[in-house]
Amino acid sequence: MISPRPEAEQARYDRTGQTYSHTRRADPRIAAVIDEALRGTTTVANIGAGAGSYEPGHTVVAIEPSQVMIAQRAPGAAPALRARAENLPIRSGAVDAALAVLTVHHWDDLDRGIAEMRRIARRRVVILTWDHDIFRRFWLLRDYLPAAAHTDASLAVPITRLISLLGNVTIRDIPVPHDCADGFGGAFWRRPRAYLDPSIRAGMSMLALTPKNALQEGLSRLQADLETGEWERRHHHLRNIPQLDLGYRLLIADIDTQ
Repeated sequence: MISPRPEAEQARYDRTGQTYSHTRRADPRIAAVIDEALRGTTTVANIGAGAGSYEPGHTVVAIEPSQVMIAQRAPGAAPALRARAENLPIRSGAVDAALAVLTVHHWDDLDRGIAEMRRIARRRVVILTWDHDIFRRFWLLRDYLPAAAHTDASLAVPITRLISLLGNVTIRDIPVPHDCADGFGGAFWRRPRAYLDPSIRAGMSMLALTPKNALQEGLSRLQADLETGEWERRHHHLRNIPQLDLGYRLLIADIDTQ
């Protein structure tokens, strides 16, 4: 069923997107994996493009419903059309590949959005998302912010559902580097003080969409544990780990083989 209130989706993007150009820069290691998934394609449509992170150089059009996001796109970025994934203003088979990076959880009608990506792509659909069953075990949610875990659960799209809509899918794990440049939800797993910064939290859907009063107690405990050294005592094993699997997954569906 198509949502009768597409403006609600736009409002979510507007709320979580105000700091994207500062806090959600592309991490080159993750970008390299996405670029590899798009190898062999010459034209890409970036769906839910936001401020333009992870946008390959051969992107010919970006789709984004939020003017707040579009305004943050860099000069020289692909032209952006203000539209929704569920109703793409692109003709069928117009591009080699359709790309969606950490956006499907915001769509009001997932089935239609995926169908639209498949409609416009001649060869491939590539989606970066996450597995909540893994991410909910992340220390931030497990030990400090259970309310954010509930928000994350309500946002997350099950990988199995995406597979059912995409068909023949290859899945690649996307481990998060300890110094990840992109400030998404799990980026600061080895830099916990970052989660105390309101401007960083504003760019994370699971935190921006959770009532502030539901986060305050847990954030206060995190701050106290950092000051006393308790966090370090519990998580010292993370210090020498260069990357961590928090459930981020890249789904690659080849249209021409189905």
